[in-house]
Amino acid sequence: MDRLYDVILVRPPSDSYKMCVSSNPDRAKIDVTLAKRQHRDYVSLLKESNLEVIELVALSDLPDSVFAYDPALLGVRRCVIGRFGEKTRRGENQVLATELVNYQGRVGEMKFIQEPGTLEGGDILVTPKGVFVGESIRTNRRGIEQLTKHLNNMRVQSIKANTFHFLCACSYLDDNRILVVPDLLPPGSFPGFDFVLVPEKEAYASEALYLGEKRVLIPSGYPETSRNLKRAGYKPVETDLSEFYKGDGGVSCLSAPVYKTL
Repeated sequence: MDRLYDVILVRPPSDSYKMCVSSNPDRAKIDVTLAKRQHRDYVSLLKESNLEVIELVALSDLPDSVFAYDPALLGVRRCVIGRFGEKTRRGENQVLATELVNYQGRVGEMKFIQEPGTLEGGDILVTPKGVFVGESIRTNRRGIEQLTKHLNNMRVQSIKANTFHFLCACSYLDDNRILVVPDLLPPGSFPGFDFVLVPEKEAYASEALYLGEKRVLIPSGYPETSRNLKRAGYKPVETDLSEFYKGDGGVSCLSAPVYKTL
């Protein structure tokens, strides 16, 4: 398989999801029942792509925990448990670390980001050529320095991020190709890569997930991005994520791959 992972973790939204941290003006309109249905559809697409999906339990006291990519960077040899820049989410790290004990042999040894470092998964892009990390409002330089030490045999490149999370503007596909919003993140930040471009007005679609065999999971309703992917030889797979858009989360936020390269 041409993707970087075969196992992926997800966590369904709880009834408290409507209390998530979000700057979206429609956050108050989140329909939790619809969000749960959209999440089930999302998980079904992962399973149909022959991904092994580990479904964690919903956490009613942590409304943002549905965004499973943020608490940690997971690999088959090592995991780096982050430390949230968003203080209200910090309990998610500890819960995940406890749960991962049940999956020893499936995920690697745990390392931890310590104070004053902060590191959120939404700022980490894993590629075959190394790991790119956005220094953002959620991830600081101390956190990136600690991540670099934990990934001591890999290239870790820091990039200034002007978006809420680094992955709000890019996703890795395959064959050294990145889906990117050039108006938000200059492609020159990734020397040696090829690109599929996303117009700024469709930036939400840059939060994608590569499913393997040229299939790319994107949110529905972004026709230019879909066309650009098709022109580049990919097969867009669309799913409705309206209720996660309201919560400032997208396709890549909703699952945590266990990377074979880490």
